[in-house]
Amino acid sequence: MVFVVAAQRVWGDESKDFVCNTAQPGCTNVCYDSIFPISHIRLWALQLIFVTCPSLMVVGHVKYREKKDTQFTNSHKGTHLYANPGKKRGGLWWTYLVSLIFKAGFDAGFLYILYYVYEGYDMPRLSKCSLEPCPNTVDCYISRPTEKKIFTIFMVVSSAICILMCICEMIYLICKRFQKLLRRKAESDKRMSAQNHEMVPLAAPRSRGRGCGFDRRLNGPMVRLSRAVQYPASVCCR
Repeated sequence: MVFVVAAQRVWGDESKDFVCNTAQPGCTNVCYDSIFPISHIRLWALQLIFVTCPSLMVVGHVKYREKKDTQFTNSHKGTHLYANPGKKRGGLWWTYLVSLIFKAGFDAGFLYILYYVYEGYDMPRLSKCSLEPCPNTVDCYISRPTEKKIFTIFMVVSSAICILMCICEMIYLICKRFQKLLRRKAESDKRMSAQNHEMVPLAAPRSRGRGCGFDRRLNGPMVRLSRAVQYPASVCCR
C-alpha cells in the first residue's frame, strides 16, 4: 500500500506532461495509449489486491477453527477441540501452503505482465510513434523518465524478494513436515520393535536323552520359557 501511495506522486503527471512534437489533434492521445497501455499505478494496485487475497483465506480458516472450537467447548463442558486454533496443523497447514503458492504465483504473473506490456522494465526518454492520425513518425517524451525507471526497478526487485521469501517459506514448511513424519515413523518402529522383542519366547533347551526334550532337572508341571508364554513340562520333542 505504501508503494502504491508513493507511486501516485511519481506517475501522477504522466498524462499531463506527455509531449509529442506535433500539433495534429488526437496524435498525442493515440501515442500515449500505445506507449502506456496500462498505468503502472493501477497495475500495482491490482497486484496488491490479488496478493492480499490468499492471506484473507488463511485468516478466514483461523476464524472458522475458532468458531468450531467455541461450539465444541460449549457442548463438551469446557473441553477444547484445538489446543491452539491459529497453529499451522492439519487443514490450516495446507491452507497456509496454498496461500504461499498463490502469492508467489500472483507476484510472478504480474512481473511477467509488466515485462510483456512494456517490453522490459526500462523507461525510455524518447519514444517513436507513427500511428494514425499522426502525419508521420513523431517523437514523444515522458516526464521524469529516470525517476520512473528507478521506481519501477525498485518495485520489480521488491516483488522478486517477496517471491523468494514465499519459496523459502514453502521449502521450510515442507522440510519441517517431512522431518516430523520421519521422526514419528522412527518412534513408531522403535515401539513396535520393543513390543516384538518382549513377546518373542525363549528357545527351549534340547536334551540328549531319550523321550522328552526338556532338561530333567526342571521339575514341576509347567516350565516358564518367557514372561508371557508357559509350556507344560510333559510336552516332548520329536
